[in-house]
Amino acid sequence: MKKNTFFLTLFLVLFFPLSMAQQREAKPVELKQISERLYEILGGSGAQGGMYIGDNEVLVIDAKMDENSVDAVIAEIAKITDKPIKYLVNTHSDGDHVWGNQFFPQTVTFVAHENCRKEFFHKNRDGNESEWNKPELAAFVPSITFRDRMNIYFGTKIIELWYFGVGHTTGDIVVYFPEEKTAFIGDQIFLTRPQLIHSYKGGNSFEHVKTLTKILETLDAEKFCSGHSEIADRETIKKQINQMKNRQEKIKSLIEKNMPLEDVKKVFEENESRLIEAIYNEIK
Repeated sequence: MKKNTFFLTLFLVLFFPLSMAQQREAKPVELKQISERLYEILGGSGAQGGMYIGDNEVLVIDAKMDENSVDAVIAEIAKITDKPIKYLVNTHSDGDHVWGNQFFPQTVTFVAHENCRKEFFHKNRDGNESEWNKPELAAFVPSITFRDRMNIYFGTKIIELWYFGVGHTTGDIVVYFPEEKTAFIGDQIFLTRPQLIHSYKGGNSFEHVKTLTKILETLDAEKFCSGHSEIADRETIKKQINQMKNRQEKIKSLIEKNMPLEDVKKVFEENESRLIEAIYNEIK
């Protein structure tokens, strides 16, 4: 189903500044096999996602962010299985994970946390109204939501959806495959850049630490797939937690010395600026 490209371009320019560069540098879509049934979805425009082949249907994790990338994802899946895509799970509401929803067949059922669905309709960072308020996009907003935990049964197989609390946003979830001991965690970790905490969506760095800790305490996952990084192990997640705690303690000590925000930012790397500001405002 074709859409007016004007709205996509407007969204990319105003609401996701890095996306234009991502489009120019996007690699071809590919499916990287994790197990007999489970794959990472790499390349294309937008975040990395996943794909699971059930007994009779397919589940996709996150949606890329343009029509060409979605078409490529669907084409790659068709090379592996003729089973239809039944569910698409959005790990959270960021545009590089959800904007592609609208380019999937309308027979697909969209699933997310209840907070994630609400965030589809929140005003954008710049205060403009969300494009998802447009009636023609209603069919591509998550229609099934949950609060704490939900299971999806794919014949003899089970997929677990977990909500562990606020972090990157208020609606981030974990899609867990117990047989593979593999968890898809969206943007709850970044390994090649500082962690993003979307304060304007209710994200919170201190809650983020608690959420990552709960994930490790609750799930026996050995592999963690995320939106923008290589597959991580448990030790990597622990390292991320400790790095965040160290930043928080350092910022707290600088605030206690009455150092203003702009001076606090100068103590850290320039690319940490947004995270430092978020933590500073949480402490203040």
